[in-house]
Amino acid sequence: MPGGHRLHVAFLGAGHIAGVHARHLKPSDDVRVSFASRDLARAEALRARRDGERAYGSYDEALADPDVDAVVVSVPPVHHRELTSRAIAAGKHVLVEKPAFLTLEDYDAVIAERDAAGVAVIVGENDHYKPQLVTLRSMLGSGVIGDMVMVSLVTVADKPKAAGDWRNDETMAGGDAFFEEGIHWLHVAGELGPRLVAATGLRPTAAPDPAGDRRSRSMVVGLTYDSGATGALLYSREVPSLLRGIRTSKLYGREGVITFESNGAGAVARGRGRPRVHVPGPAELRDVRGYKAMYADFVAAVREGRQPSMSVERAREDHVLMEMVRRGDHGG
Repeated sequence: MPGGHRLHVAFLGAGHIAGVHARHLKPSDDVRVSFASRDLARAEALRARRDGERAYGSYDEALADPDVDAVVVSVPPVHHRELTSRAIAAGKHVLVEKPAFLTLEDYDAVIAERDAAGVAVIVGENDHYKPQLVTLRSMLGSGVIGDMVMVSLVTVADKPKAAGDWRNDETMAGGDAFFEEGIHWLHVAGELGPRLVAATGLRPTAAPDPAGDRRSRSMVVGLTYDSGATGALLYSREVPSLLRGIRTSKLYGREGVITFESNGAGAVARGRGRPRVHVPGPAELRDVRGYKAMYADFVAAVREGRQPSMSVERAREDHVLMEMVRRGDHGG
């Protein structure tokens, strides 16, 4: 792709998550954005709000436009495989939201289609690019707490979905709350340094929510690493957190402990030498969720003719672990 060409990215879907992504992939000297929806008025409203170039009244219209270089698949997971495959067949580069696909066979098929077409496909795992993960890997890699022995990851909040939300339909979402959202934290657990090789799920007994959220919304996941370290991931969307958002996680080593705020507000390492305190600077705070870095990698991958760091293969590894969690889920 010529260096002077402004990459044209079309969003397939004009719902909430498309708006979230569009806030971070803003029109610039390098990128143009457009929006497609089965409801043209919704596409036009988002185009106007995000200074987009065009609004399409169908996904087919966007995929057929030769001026569109890449698409963002931002619809419920049940539709991800179909739209990703159609986009690849149309010669478009693809960012597909996470969870990307519902089965391992879907991942394998998309990898084969991608390679045959010679396009870049990134899975929209923004946590992969979070500055906090870079900090934690650096602290662990420096040996400040010695060999990692245990991990305690906590992500709890009281955030029920409304009765009419599509996530209440597991056919649309692909699974329960942990599959649809907890997958991000399963990825974080696998990006600390040691390789995550096994995961086992334990689900508390589900209780109905007065607001109408019918999903199972809590999960405890046992973690096993190739280094011999173990851990636990505590996930819930029905348990209140401090100040409605603060959560604390820990990495335990043989010579110290790293304590960090789960959302990226900071980290403290107590081990060899003086305590090390990391407070995010302005640049980190501007991209605390990793979206800008994710899109920068996607655009660079398209221009450089390579696959991005958050590849389909890497997302497939997470799905293998998710299947382990499901097989080990013994909750009521």
